[in-house]
Amino acid sequence: MSETNTAQEKFLKGGAFIIEESKAEDIFIPEDFTEEQFMMAQATSDFVDKEIMPQRERFEKKDYAFTEELMKKAGELGLLGISVAEEYGGLGMDFNTSMLVCDRISGVSGSLSTAYGAHTGIGTLPISLYGSEAQKQKYLPKLATGEWMGAYCLTEPGAGSDANSGKTKAELTEDGKHYKINGQKIWISNAGFANLFIVFARIEDDKYVTGFIVERTYEGISFGEEENKLGIRASSTRQVFFNDCLVPVENLLGERNGGFKIAMNALNYGRIKLAVACLDAGKRVITHSVQYGNERKQFGSPITAFGAIKHKLAEMTTKIWVAESATYRAGQDVEDHIARLKGNGAGTSESKLKGVEEYAIECALLKVLGSEAGSYIADEGVQIYGGMGYSADAPMESAYRDARIARIYEGTNEINRMHSVGMLLKKAMKGELDLMGPAMQVGASLMEIPDFDTPDYTALFAEEKALLQNLKKAFLMVAGKAVEKYTVDIEGEQELLMHTADMLIEIYAAESALLRAEKLAGRNGEEATANQIDMARLYLHDAIEKVGHAGREAIYSFTEGDEQRMMLMGLKRFTKVQNPLNVIEVRRRIADRVIADNKYNA
Repeated sequence: MSETNTAQEKFLKGGAFIIEESKAEDIFIPEDFTEEQFMMAQATSDFVDKEIMPQRERFEKKDYAFTEELMKKAGELGLLGISVAEEYGGLGMDFNTSMLVCDRISGVSGSLSTAYGAHTGIGTLPISLYGSEAQKQKYLPKLATGEWMGAYCLTEPGAGSDANSGKTKAELTEDGKHYKINGQKIWISNAGFANLFIVFARIEDDKYVTGFIVERTYEGISFGEEENKLGIRASSTRQVFFNDCLVPVENLLGERNGGFKIAMNALNYGRIKLAVACLDAGKRVITHSVQYGNERKQFGSPITAFGAIKHKLAEMTTKIWVAESATYRAGQDVEDHIARLKGNGAGTSESKLKGVEEYAIECALLKVLGSEAGSYIADEGVQIYGGMGYSADAPMESAYRDARIARIYEGTNEINRMHSVGMLLKKAMKGELDLMGPAMQVGASLMEIPDFDTPDYTALFAEEKALLQNLKKAFLMVAGKAVEKYTVDIEGEQELLMHTADMLIEIYAAESALLRAEKLAGRNGEEATANQIDMARLYLHDAIEKVGHAGREAIYSFTEGDEQRMMLMGLKRFTKVQNPLNVIEVRRRIADRVIADNKYNA
């Protein structure tokens, strides 16, 4: 089937997973990557293992020059131009391939991961997506090859999560040839060595900020000292000052008043890329942990023989495998939608913009899922190492510190939680998704007598899929009733939004894991897929518990009396498990596989 024909097919809209059932054959799993894509991933891993691993301690000594040197080498290999079109010196590869490369290059050091993400994402993408033809021809070839490095200047002392509240000003000069920029930006990654900055400033009293391309050599730009950070120590992070900085008018990026749109769309890309950047890092921590655990003996046995350590290894392995399943599923959805839009006649830039924008909800969810999985794994890695985990001579200490920033940048996890539910509700209000119809059906079903017939659960995951559908009903029940009560004022109920977001995250992650395991079982047989089946079931078990907890907290917050009792009964029904999973036995099986392989190998 041609790409164009595929592009015309019905597709699952962003956020629609909560009201529709997906089939295993319709989703992408990491095992679906082509040989060419795997070769690109292996080349990236070879670069990391050869150039970075042997000298990883240099990152902890704040060797910014080393980070810049590695970025230059990555440029020579083409790794900085994965997403840049061929006519501008890049490789022009698809979105999920760019995800795969980002995954592999980010595994050893958060410093390099941050530099890479800042350059290839928010430092380059705004020009690729919004730049004029002249801007693209002038800047993209330099950025794609690593001749120039990019940075992104949005955050200010008084403007963090509220991206449009910046005070930096841009004033057109009397001769009309330049914009004079004055202001201050903070926490700017790559600032120490970047040649080009995407800068956001407000022209006069415009409602929204405007984007500008600012070169390092322009008069009036200066820099603070390197920030002394908890982690990502060799990631250059400085303040950037603009004092009557003259920027040619032709360097205005996109449209006047259009900077907020640029910033938000760049963040959509950044969020899913950050999720994928946590994957290989988590797998390497698991490998370090199991290798240390197999060597470390206590009470006459390796510590991996003990159930408490097996519990940790199983949870670590499951969390990163599930995060991987969900992230690449969404990444291919973005890529497919880009192809679909192109097939309908949209231009390349417009297709890429709308492709990721369609799945902005998933991007926000995945940012939370991936960063929190990475933090959990790093924390447990320290614990498995014990006292050595607290030593800077062991790999866990730096991994623990580097992982922490992922829950803050690209929008804090709190912002992303609220943003994901907010976007979902806005889609419903615009008529793009029918959430209230299914929510009302769920509400009406609470008054009905439950069906006590015994279902046929002989097919693989038949029971699990029924449980998953009930979790979706639980979300619709809670979210629907909350919208009914608060209407547009729900944006002010942050705790409620956080709880419903947790429900949404767990549902998407659990579904992605089940569908990946089912697809693999159909391809390789259930016996060969036993480990993945175990992980999918284990994660669903945990998801049910989390959805139940989040749902109760939400219901307590805005209901009372008979309505509350009715909703709690409904939640109990939707989170009830007929055949409980022996989670201890399942965790032991998952852990034993990792222990036997002496590395992450899910």
